[in-house]
Amino acid sequence: MSTSDLVTFFDERFGEVDAYVELLEQVEKVAQSGPPRLESSGYSITAPQQKILYSSVYLQLYNLVEATMARCIAAITQTAATAGQWQPHDLSDELKHEWVRTAARTHADMSPENRLKYALQMTDHLVKRLPIADFVIESGGGGNWDDEVIHSMAKRLGCPIKISGPTLTGVKRVKRDGMGSMKLIKNRRNSLAHGSVSFVDCADGVAVSELRETAEHVEKYLREVIQSFVDYIDSYIFLRPESRPNGGTP
Repeated sequence: MSTSDLVTFFDERFGEVDAYVELLEQVEKVAQSGPPRLESSGYSITAPQQKILYSSVYLQLYNLVEATMARCIAAITQTAATAGQWQPHDLSDELKHEWVRTAARTHADMSPENRLKYALQMTDHLVKRLPIADFVIESGGGGNWDDEVIHSMAKRLGCPIKISGPTLTGVKRVKRDGMGSMKLIKNRRNSLAHGSVSFVDCADGVAVSELRETAEHVEKYLREVIQSFVDYIDSYIFLRPESRPNGGTP
């Protein structure tokens, strides 16, 4: 996956969210003069059904966050492996830590025999000076991604996250329940997924304008996160300085 693929992916996926919110704007507009109706059948959309539609925006936005982070993290290891020339010792300290975690399965619960097997495999890889193959970085972020977790993960990988003042202010601005946009969509997604709140109750008192604003804050924030990962990859910061092509110039 190239870094340009990250932007293309995000554009496509956010386009789906944007199209859905646009649909809800039309539904809300029609509802101002009575229950929205489906012209071909004459069926009227009820108020509870309208709220269910609204609640789905939180799911879509959270899925976008999780998918974006999964793609950004995967792009790092895929780029490191694609060249076929870099070895584990070429990796930055942060990414070498992740490679060892994966190669030796250091955080997996296994028998002593299996632990020895993976340790020998990693040792064999190092002794033979084999190039890095694509590996998976365990993020542990399923259902828990918000702006703080994103920053924590980026720090773990040695990736500087640069968020502009206006974007940070927007995403941190309290929306509901004392939370900014990123924390709110995580909280509401988890509440819906675990059944602690119904789809109807989740959108109680929520207008489409609020959903639109939340989506815009999330979009701006994620775009700057993606750009931070793109800069990190294109500048080869995942490698040790002496291993970076052209001194790390993209």
